[in-house]
Amino acid sequence: MALWHGGSAKEPRPPRCEVRPSSLNRSRLFVADPDGRKSAEERGCGRLSPPALTGHGRHGASRRRAQRALGPGGRERRRQQRLLRAAGGAAGQGRAGPGRAVLGGEEPAAAELSRPPHAPTQRGPGRGGGGGTLDRAAATRRALPAAAPELPDEQVCILKLLCVFAQGILPSYILVINNRKKMQKNEKDTCSKDEREVPKLPVPPLQQTLRMYLQCMEHLVPEEQFKKTKAIVEKFGIAGGLGESLQKMLEERSEKTVNWVFNYWLDDMYLNNRLALPVNSSPAIIFARQDFKDVDDQLRFAANLISGVQDYKALLDTHALPADFSRGQLSGHPLCMKQYYGLFSSYRLPGHTKDTLVAQKSNVMPEPEHIIVACNNQFFVLDVVINFRRLSEGDLFTQLQKIAKMAENEEEMLPPIGLLTTDGRTEWAEARMILMKDSTNRDSLDMIERCICLVCLDSPSGVELNDTNMAFQMLHGGGCHKNGANRWYDKPMQFVVGRDGLCGAVCEHSPFDGIVMVQCTEYLLRHTKESSKKLVRADSVSELPAPRRLRWKCSPNIQTYLTSAAEKLQRAVENLDFIAFRFEHYGKEFIKKQKISPDAYIQVALQLAFYRCHGKLVPTYESASLRRFDEGRVENIRSATSEALAFVKAMAGDKTAVSDSEKIQKFKDAIAAQTNYCVLAVTGMAIDNHLLGLREVAREHLKELPEIFMDETYLTSNRFILSTSQVPTTMEMFCCYGPVVPNGYGACYNPQPEHILFCISSFKECNETSSDRFAKAVEESLLAMRDLCKKCSPTTAKPPAKQDAATQPQSDRQR
Repeated sequence: MALWHGGSAKEPRPPRCEVRPSSLNRSRLFVADPDGRKSAEERGCGRLSPPALTGHGRHGASRRRAQRALGPGGRERRRQQRLLRAAGGAAGQGRAGPGRAVLGGEEPAAAELSRPPHAPTQRGPGRGGGGGTLDRAAATRRALPAAAPELPDEQVCILKLLCVFAQGILPSYILVINNRKKMQKNEKDTCSKDEREVPKLPVPPLQQTLRMYLQCMEHLVPEEQFKKTKAIVEKFGIAGGLGESLQKMLEERSEKTVNWVFNYWLDDMYLNNRLALPVNSSPAIIFARQDFKDVDDQLRFAANLISGVQDYKALLDTHALPADFSRGQLSGHPLCMKQYYGLFSSYRLPGHTKDTLVAQKSNVMPEPEHIIVACNNQFFVLDVVINFRRLSEGDLFTQLQKIAKMAENEEEMLPPIGLLTTDGRTEWAEARMILMKDSTNRDSLDMIERCICLVCLDSPSGVELNDTNMAFQMLHGGGCHKNGANRWYDKPMQFVVGRDGLCGAVCEHSPFDGIVMVQCTEYLLRHTKESSKKLVRADSVSELPAPRRLRWKCSPNIQTYLTSAAEKLQRAVENLDFIAFRFEHYGKEFIKKQKISPDAYIQVALQLAFYRCHGKLVPTYESASLRRFDEGRVENIRSATSEALAFVKAMAGDKTAVSDSEKIQKFKDAIAAQTNYCVLAVTGMAIDNHLLGLREVAREHLKELPEIFMDETYLTSNRFILSTSQVPTTMEMFCCYGPVVPNGYGACYNPQPEHILFCISSFKECNETSSDRFAKAVEESLLAMRDLCKKCSPTTAKPPAKQDAATQPQSDRQR
């Protein structure tokens, strides 16, 4: 250190540098600037310190004396010291004053040591130095004397590490790492405290599951088919048979894993699915229509939204988000919070046969500090933290104005690469492999995949903005000719802000369930509502580097994939049959007065509506939360019970055939059956996850699947023609999604005190289904059930068990 400080023990040390891992990746060293307001010139960015480079000045004599002390045999060591001082000067460690930073270059070979796979070699204007990116080769030439380029890359890297040691930067870096590890330990302790009482998901008893499976399917398949199925199930469950062997394997798996069904469920429900994400998998949330008078209003709303995302992410990063607890009959149980941490730190990577859910779980690498803004089918990198300072809403507004202006430049227009993410998963995986062959594309993909989220600045949709049209547009962007390419569907959270006031979110559903998505969105809406009362400055306080447009190099093969994806998306848009309608005759308050769970009541109404339309019941999916267990996701509530079938037959038949008292009793039985199955589902005792686990264990250990899983009844049980979810909200918004099978319905509902909002979806290509007809049947069923309830004396009505709030179905896009 004496050599570095000119031989003076009393000389003040240079300011300690805070070196973040992201800084190393970007080949930059920063001096901490607490207020974050000094410009690049004030910090001395890019300047070299002459005394450090030349050895002259008031410290020169001390350095020469130290060199003479080495003796005649130290010529090579003196040469290395000169190189060391030269590199150090380039790093800004001559006599840098407080708050000063000097950018230093780094060879790509050295940078690759800390860069994740496919990470870009160069960056655009970013978080360091406030003045863009230095060319790496030029920066290296500035940092080292003429002899340095002749050294191998390894020696250049070693010299720089020695320089870091000599300057005392490494202790600062170690301090940053230690602080991060300490923070993570505190977060782990906090998480452990929150999750301490969360048990592991139990494995249900085999015989119980087999018995319930037969009960669920007996009335849904032909009699002869059921007899065959019953024999197969009895053989599978015989004492000492194959079923018990698989059950034992599943129990052993439960002992070795956090959650025995988690990976099986994730693969089966999402990652193995080869269908395109729009409509088929990704749900949409529609906000109340905004009144934007001009583009600036649109950008102000987007800036407020981004600021809210930063606030919410800060709660997640510090584990300050309050823990959730179950409510209702089984109230007081803590709920697993792990899903929240996938909102802004995960990505669905397409694969040829199976996708991968990528989660950022690095202990040292920092969280991403940029979002991607999609505008006019172009993608831009917007840093939300620059020079360790979080951008204000005024700064964000200014940056969004720059992006909007850049997106209008037709000369810079690039192909609508976002269309590729709307294609089937296998096709998108093939196209991505081609894109990855070019370094420019790898850079752009890396920035998108590591971003916090997307903000899509949409053009006017050109339709009347009623509930149906807004949901329709949010599900797929209106196709390739509107805003369909202004998306990147692999990212979990995409926030849409349309010029015409159409706003909402599109979610990739694999990392989290519906309640997590709703909780986050409602927080953001409250934030924007509060922020709208404040004045957002049109101009930021300081000069900011311009956002960077992501570049793409498209081969003829990519152009072919783009054309094909555009055609498929347009067909999906034209095929979707969708209606959002408000049932305004009564809401959940009336249902509660009948001492009935609103969810159970609506589920029975959906069964009655389907029976009115099709004369039968079908396997029905209603999601129930398993978050009372560690890493719990969802289980299926099979709403098409035999009790529900008896009730709907009584209601849909001849009015004189069944008395009102019989109808009332069958109605009570249907409600009780629905409620009881809910309790089984949320306590981990339902059948779907258990059968899935047995099937996958057999697939892993046996040459062929057991007969029970090849049986037509089992295959039928997993084709959910009616896919339902309750998504209650406290803000003015609603959720929707598409069907999960070609001949099915998607039915999402949002019960409010005085009305119920339904979103019904189906496909026009199927002649058996009609969203409009089903919606009318739902209305008729709800009115008929109301009339029946009025005939029921409250004093004689036996209330069913209360439904746990944790059983409230969520917007989990299933199967």
